[in-house]
Parts: sequence; structure tokens; C-alpha cells
Amino acid sequence: MKYLCLVYGEEAALQACKDQDCLDFDAQARANGQVMASEALESVATATTVRVRNGKLSVTDGPFAETKEQLAGYMILDAPNLDEVLDFTRHHPLAQAGLAIEIRPLRGGPGEMDTGAKPAPRF
Repeated sequence: MKYLCLVYGEEAALQACKDQDCLDFDAQARANGQVMASEALESVATATTVRVRNGKLSVTDGPFAETKEQLAGYMILDAPNLDEVLDFTRHHPLAQAGLAIEIRPLRGGPGEMDTGAKPAPRF
């Protein structure tokens, strides 16, 4: 099963974690076949939020919600069960630095979920 792990935390806590520690952890996890994809995000100061309400487009600078903790990055893991993902994430340097990692199972990928819908247009 595939799981999306979203990393949240205060930017100060994120900056306190050494990039090399995260890169080394990620490289080992990829070599083990645990991590399918992962990326860190730029600072929340670079975020843009798009909303459409009553047919009108609104584009604002900044994150979706005003919170102390911001989305810092993500990982997509391939694991047989949630217990394996919990064990993996508890050892991640960002979790060790106090950031939160939200775990969600993915609903399915190409060929796994036939809804009969046509593919979305490419940008």
C-alpha cells in the first residue's frame, strides 16, 4: 500500500534540522525501496493560494491557512501496513527534531481506481 506523509512544523524547527541528515536518511530509504518520492518545499513565504468562490478567482500570497506550523515537505512510501510507516517516520530526522508527520493512505494510482472519468487536461 502507498502512503503520503506530510511534514508539518514551525520553520524555525525545520531550519534547526541539518539538510544532510535528511538527505542521508532519504537516500537510505530509497535504496531500501521504502520511499517512492520525497521533496522539501520552499519557505511558506513563497506560497500562493488559489480559491474560486461563486465563480470568481482569488489569488493570494501565502499559505492556505494561518497557522504556526506550515507544510514543509512530503514523502510517498510503499509499505505493507501502517505499522511499518509509523516505524519509518519515527526515525526520520525531522520527526526527531519535533516536526509532525501526517500519514494518509493513497486512494490509488493509474490503473488502480477506474472511475470512468476522462483524464484531466494537462497544463
